[in-house]
Amino acid sequence: MARLTEAEITELERDYRERNRAYDHALQDLKASRFHRRMYYLTAFGAMALTGLLGYTVIVGLWEEKPTFTRWAGLVIVLALWVIAGNLLINNRKKVVDLTAEVNQARSEKQNAAAALPLDSEAALRIYRESTLEVMDAYRSRAGRNRRMNNALQAVIIAGSIIASTLIALDSNITPLSLTATILSATVGISAGLSGYFKFRERGFNLQSTADELEKHYTGVQFHLDEYETVAPDLTPEEGEKERLRRFARLVEKIKEEQRKRELQLEQSPEQQRSQG
Repeated sequence: MARLTEAEITELERDYRERNRAYDHALQDLKASRFHRRMYYLTAFGAMALTGLLGYTVIVGLWEEKPTFTRWAGLVIVLALWVIAGNLLINNRKKVVDLTAEVNQARSEKQNAAAALPLDSEAALRIYRESTLEVMDAYRSRAGRNRRMNNALQAVIIAGSIIASTLIALDSNITPLSLTATILSATVGISAGLSGYFKFRERGFNLQSTADELEKHYTGVQFHLDEYETVAPDLTPEEGEKERLRRFARLVEKIKEEQRKRELQLEQSPEQQRSQG
């Protein structure tokens, strides 16, 4: 394969930036559409609950007294809200499918544009360095999600245990209080089991540590710190920068491999970990 000229490489870099910008826009549109769908689900669920309550009051009113205008009007309004939310949900689902296809297409074009760059060029190495930012964001996002899940489960465990013990102490007979205590105890047991099985706290800690390590190397290669401070003295500045980027790529791949190993260890049972140790 003939070596590309600087002008051709510059043109490929410009094409990659345009594809990357299009991919980012498509991804943001998809996220917004998914958020709207969650809001539609919430609205539809609330409308269904209100419909049931208002419908019950109307039925009771038919037997006891004539339903007032407020009851009928409230029921009609909630039913209309339910229909509107359902219609919006159906339309949004079609939009999500279309936007997902656009995101996949934009990702494919972005990858093709990146693949067109020579692997030994400084531009390709710089693109790899910038793509590490996406990896860091993904790790941090997953770390935050695991921390929130762990905090929520711990809150359920603590609050549920206290409330259940209090209710049991108040009434030991089979009453609504004891039934509530039983439900809370079951919820606490389920939350404790999920927390211990999925290890959200450990996963969040590992992901956050990996993201911080990647950020350290990203800053180091940018400002020539630590491992990236010195290179072979016989290299030109351009060759030295390329060597730093290669070193950065090697270390990033090593960090990602260590993260994969930690995730596999969390998936193993204590017996498997002891047998391997």
